[in-house]
Amino acid sequence: MTKLLRPVLTVALLASATACAGASVADRPADTPTASKPAASKSVGANPQPVTASMPDVTGGNAGRAVEQMGPDTEVTLKDVSGKGRPVDDPAEWKICHTRPGPNQQITDYPVILGVVRAAESCEGTALK
Repeated sequence: MTKLLRPVLTVALLASATACAGASVADRPADTPTASKPAASKSVGANPQPVTASMPDVTGGNAGRAVEQMGPDTEVTLKDVSGKGRPVDDPAEWKICHTRPGPNQQITDYPVILGVVRAAESCEGTALK
């Protein structure tokens, strides 16, 4: 558990430090457009700003905890990768099979995408498209 929390907390810390050093609210347009969201996904976070951080290895972890640990400034999209196209209404009931960017890769763009399946299901044969 500690192995999973340390990288995620590092990303959250870097995100908050970078957000403090970034543009003020007055510098951003009030009506910044947001990315469209597919029906089988759920986006979390508002007005995200890219940070220089590495994606933690959250593969196999609980999607709800991962979203919480990434913080409100990180836009995260949860996508059902089972092929069933289900909406992810309660992230705590889903586990992570894939991430974009991949584990330990630089986060340079948003949203961060977590490919998930129900907690009781297998990630075998799934892919993040």
